[in-house]
Amino acid sequence: MTLFSVRPDEQEARPANDNRHRTPASAPADLSILDLIPADGDAADIARRAERLGNAVVIVIAFCLIVVPATYLVLTNWL
Repeated sequence: MTLFSVRPDEQEARPANDNRHRTPASAPADLSILDLIPADGDAADIARRAERLGNAVVIVIAFCLIVVPATYLVLTNWL
């Protein structure tokens, strides 16, 4: 047999996902992007502004889908 063993020792055998064994002690256990959002009542205000912005975007898109083809038809028939 060669110097290298085919099977690793039981102490050295680890699963492919060994992240929990290599976590540094200084890293926080739970790191989430939700921690960056303030906990007070600003979430309702942000949601309200996002809804108003979404409504405005839908209205602008509808306006463009109506006005741009109508303008094209008018200009092509007059030339």
